[in-house]
Amino acid sequence: MTMDRRTVLKHLGTAGVVGALAGCAGVQEQGEGTEASQSGDGSGDSTASGDADSTTESSGPAGTAKAWYSLPDTEIPLRKEALGMYNEASKHTIEGADISDLRKKTTSAIPANQGPKTFEWAHDFVGDYYQRGFIVDKSDSISVEMDQFTDAAQGAVQFDGATVGLPHSAETVALVYNTEMVDSAPSTVSEMKTVMEEYHDPQNGTYGLGYPFDPYFTSAWAQAFGGYIFDPEEDPQLGVNTDATAKGVKFALDNFAPYMPNDPTYGPQAAAFAEGNAPFAINGPWYLSTLNEKGVDYGVAKLPTPEGGEPNPFTGITMWYFSKAMSEDGPGTQAAMDFIEWYATNEDIALRNAKEQGAIPVLDSIATSDDLPENVQGFSEAVQQGVPMPTHPKMNAVWTPYGDALTKLFNGDMDVKPALDEAAKTIRSNWE
Repeated sequence: MTMDRRTVLKHLGTAGVVGALAGCAGVQEQGEGTEASQSGDGSGDSTASGDADSTTESSGPAGTAKAWYSLPDTEIPLRKEALGMYNEASKHTIEGADISDLRKKTTSAIPANQGPKTFEWAHDFVGDYYQRGFIVDKSDSISVEMDQFTDAAQGAVQFDGATVGLPHSAETVALVYNTEMVDSAPSTVSEMKTVMEEYHDPQNGTYGLGYPFDPYFTSAWAQAFGGYIFDPEEDPQLGVNTDATAKGVKFALDNFAPYMPNDPTYGPQAAAFAEGNAPFAINGPWYLSTLNEKGVDYGVAKLPTPEGGEPNPFTGITMWYFSKAMSEDGPGTQAAMDFIEWYATNEDIALRNAKEQGAIPVLDSIATSDDLPENVQGFSEAVQQGVPMPTHPKMNAVWTPYGDALTKLFNGDMDVKPALDEAAKTIRSNWE
């Protein structure tokens, strides 16, 4: 099974904190998902997601389209409000459903022609799904201007000249700090270690840091000293076991792992900070809804600088994909396109998502707006530190072996270079 960062962050984002780990790589899988969260009733605050005039009505008959997404429980109500607002204002109807394992469901349903018209995920599906025919190019059907999105967002939704969806937000990991423990965010890892050492006391249930130790979350350090995990433009393309990458992985092991709970998975690491038992967390914007629910006083800043390097985390662009079902013209396809364009370009939705869920807007008009909450600005700065996750299909074979190696290293089962060499050997074997 592919271990991608959305599997961790979206399925575990809230559930891990409350101890109910959802199905994902390295965790017990759940079923195909639930269609119970149908969201076409138009309920909710009518000011939630923009006004009726912002819909993009088309000519022709009314259509109905299914839209799938996979969200933490805390984000579902706002999504239902947005869907309800669209359905109330439009002649079309969008039927939303939250899916517990979106990758599994889409890869089984779409080839059987039982998939949705559109689904929401980050851009790392783009290359694989396009080559497998799960998503389609709709360049000729898009009626909105692409240059209203940030350059990174525009690039993320394209592959081999095809436009396979529209973007609506960005994400990456940043430093989250408890403002009751820390006056201001440290600018260097050395400063951060001083604070972690002060608070780290596992015997009394406190730690210096809550930080999932997996390929996505640790990418900032693996790629901080000239290393890289995968780059289709490099020779070799695979970089998990280069000397520079090994240096970065060892840096993370030496400087962060000693101050973390002894379970490297998302749930325990996220809980340490969310329960007020750590001064720092390294996590993403999806985490803020959990912290808001818990009543944690926090701030967000870009990642601190390691001596001799620069943090270089993976970044992602969340988008609505044009599923294979949109290759067929008709009212349903038009309904899906109208909804996608409406959602992706609606400034009210983008600002509401930013303020309540920490989502980073990709509309140029508000990406650097003073209206953004301070914490979202912190994540926005962190996005500027990073590099977009590779969309090349070969990347799918990288996540799990590399993640297994990181787990072995965290547990002290192997030395850095042998573990990474073993992962690289497995990845190349899978490629063949």
